[in-house]
Amino acid sequence: MIKPIVKDTFFLSQKSLPVSKDDIYIMDDLQDTLAAHREGCVGMAANMIGYKKRSIIVSLGFMNLIMNNPIILSKTGSYEAEEGCLSLIGTRKTTRYKEIEVEYEDINFTKQRQKFTDFTAQIIQHEMDHLEGIII
Repeated sequence: MIKPIVKDTFFLSQKSLPVSKDDIYIMDDLQDTLAAHREGCVGMAANMIGYKKRSIIVSLGFMNLIMNNPIILSKTGSYEAEEGCLSLIGTRKTTRYKEIEVEYEDINFTKQRQKFTDFTAQIIQHEMDHLEGIII
């Protein structure tokens, strides 16, 4: 189901809780809502659509990647970025890392470990900030 984008900064500033197999509907809603906003959006966190759960979706161009309960294990190559967000007006400067290694559970809740670089790494870091209640 396509969900409305949350713009309430109080809700967005709260930490998300672990997601479980019982929350599979959240992943469906993330996919539907990202598809509806494909023109101006490359990633989304569950709290952006009203669920305070640790699930994100990232567009890799050729496919979308769902990451449940993600944790950044390592990061290298810091740089300054300027980012926008569907939940907020305007853009903000922040520090990001060129390469990250992330441990997460896929859509089937199978544990994965993967390295990401460049813009994909930046998107993941932005969405993971949402999970921590960090508003960028």
